[in-house]
Amino acid sequence: MEKIAFVMQLKAGCEAEYKKRHDEIWPELVEELKSAEIEDYSIYLHRDTLQLFAVLKRAENHGMDNLPQRAVMQKWWAYMADIMDTETDKSPKTTQLQTVFHLD
Repeated sequence: MEKIAFVMQLKAGCEAEYKKRHDEIWPELVEELKSAEIEDYSIYLHRDTLQLFAVLKRAENHGMDNLPQRAVMQKWWAYMADIMDTETDKSPKTTQLQTVFHLD
């Protein structure tokens, strides 16, 4: 398993809505993420900066790179675009983070 982390940016005043939408995440999206060999996926909010810190584990043979072509992923991005910073295709703007320390 490979662990990756990245940050995204939430828009001001959208904290409760972001949490609500994830509390009600679509079962078909969960299934797509699991089918892509993604697991142990968590997102944390930094309340002062509204940065979202995400960390997940993915299998060596993951299908994460194919998710942007999946209809449910595109639908989710469109659904979330009003409350977070996005690219022109409505995917969230992400910044990959480099591991600088890990304690097993």
